[in-house]
Amino acid sequence: MKNSKTKRTVANVVSHVFLTILSIIWLLPVVWLLMQSFRETPTGAFPKAIIPTTWTLSNYTRLFTETDLFNFPRWFMNTLVVAIASCILTTILTLLTAYAFSRLRFKARKPLMNVILILGMFPGFMSMIAVYHILKAIGLAQSLLSLVLVYSGGAAMGYYVAKGFFDTIPASIDEAAMLDGATKNQIFWQITMPLSKPIVIYTVLTSFISPWVDFIFVSVIMKDNYQNYTVALGLYQMLARENIDAYFTRFCAGAVLIAIPITLLFIKMQKYYVSGITAGGAKG
Repeated sequence: MKNSKTKRTVANVVSHVFLTILSIIWLLPVVWLLMQSFRETPTGAFPKAIIPTTWTLSNYTRLFTETDLFNFPRWFMNTLVVAIASCILTTILTLLTAYAFSRLRFKARKPLMNVILILGMFPGFMSMIAVYHILKAIGLAQSLLSLVLVYSGGAAMGYYVAKGFFDTIPASIDEAAMLDGATKNQIFWQITMPLSKPIVIYTVLTSFISPWVDFIFVSVIMKDNYQNYTVALGLYQMLARENIDAYFTRFCAGAVLIAIPITLLFIKMQKYYVSGITAGGAKG
């Protein structure tokens, strides 16, 4: 008994030490990026001293005041508008699709689920050239609307986690509501949605993050439309060979700023996010 307790204690200590080391390794790049954003003298991406000798907030203020070459405020607003619009459309489409596959029984249900599963195995960037030419043909290329359509267009294919969550809600609740005269639409919005707060928040978070951090699609669709860049593509321009020496510290400041909304969202919604993944994976 004593030996087993000692072994458990040793195992707990080893696991905590291991997790502590992993946490430090994970946090080091974040801390380094944060320190560089406060460095006063631009020294490119390879400063001689890891810790800045002089500290300043000018890198942050200049992002919003010196906008002739790099219009960070415009890029930030572009990203915010696209992320919010995509998030709303994606969340609605994903939840509606998941609910239909979870609750409704129709002839094409299983074939459709299999087709979506197969299509989901192909990475999205395989189609980006074709998507660009389609958008160009209908006159939407290099517009923020095109980004919203691209990010939310395949939303229904990500229904798996939400469907797994809806499967855990007893069908007897729906049956009781139908006996009282409720329609499928009323059941979904007035009964199922209030019971599905974790999966709704999980879907909102994942739907918001994707357009917020995307680089590949926006670089293909926007091309040289500088004013419609998002922050991911705009900040990347600061790392070009001719700009990196003078703008690297400002790039770090911009990277910190765009990380703040996502970090705050996760901190605030973490318990719902975990609940959504756990319940969604139970029957997914």
